[in-house]
Amino acid sequence: MKPSHRATSFDVAALAGVSQSAVSRAFSQQSSIAAETRARVLEAARQLDYVPNRIASSLITRRTNIVAVIVGDMANPFYVQALHCIGCALQARGRQILLFTVDRGGSADEAMRRVLQYQVDGVLLTSAQLSMRMTSRSLDRGVPIVLFNRYVPGHDAACVRCDNAHGGGLIAEAFLRGGARRFAMITGDPGATTSQDRVRGFVTRLAEAGLARGDIAEACGHSTYEGGAAAALALLDRQRREWPDALYCINDIMALGAMDVLRMRLGAAIPQDIQVAGFDDIPQAAHLSYQLTTVAQPVEAMVAEALALLHFDRAGQRIERAIDRALPGQLVMRATLRAPSA
Repeated sequence: MKPSHRATSFDVAALAGVSQSAVSRAFSQQSSIAAETRARVLEAARQLDYVPNRIASSLITRRTNIVAVIVGDMANPFYVQALHCIGCALQARGRQILLFTVDRGGSADEAMRRVLQYQVDGVLLTSAQLSMRMTSRSLDRGVPIVLFNRYVPGHDAACVRCDNAHGGGLIAEAFLRGGARRFAMITGDPGATTSQDRVRGFVTRLAEAGLARGDIAEACGHSTYEGGAAAALALLDRQRREWPDALYCINDIMALGAMDVLRMRLGAAIPQDIQVAGFDDIPQAAHLSYQLTTVAQPVEAMVAEALALLHFDRAGQRIERAIDRALPGQLVMRATLRAPSA
């Protein structure tokens, strides 16, 4: 059987009575074209069952309209939420995601080698480590990289993140207003700046209230639900001393694990026996079974800022290096904190 003819942009241009360049502009959301002309082109494309060939277009423009996203912790609902927001924002700009995953805690260098095979227009990196060598290799090729929800001191890649230290201070202040005097915290990856900053902000505010770091009980929860549950059990299942008044978990997924242990294993009432707070404001934090007080990251604003740093409209211009954008989070008060003391 003879294969059917596949319509081309020339066919659409002929039927619509416009130039081929007008056809290209009609399918680009960023291009300037009269509404009536765009409508005529789209109707001709519909009649001919025409679909633009993005790969062919990229050979001419040297822009693929594809952004690589490297993700290293899909078990954390925050990154699922962020990935959805990134995908929607890119599609609204006429661009698409090429997704690469990295084992949790692993290096993103091998994924970056694969990324560079696809001539992408930019790279967003979340919760994965990338060496300075691979960063320089990408930037030297004109492919900008933005670290999302993290920064690495001395790194050449641009960074967009929540102001985590400020958020940690908001949680400490909320605990103090709720009458807490004894504190515990469940930390994440000790090598990650995100975890370090959230701890630093919390500890600094408590130090201003006269509490030394050594007076704060702590355990590492490895930024997972299971780790948060185990850390809470290790911290609180001790009959030799009083429980703390307040437990700070540096992300929400650990806070959910800690809350389940507190209620189901230790018989605690929250917040009557112990107050709990997290960080991120993942969707599950608002569920009726948790109603977790937390700090909401400004995900949409962070995504918009990250995409702005990918230089979509400035192809060929020099890529600025080591930019750091820290956006403020917002305290979300729910049922796991007591009402402020008089």
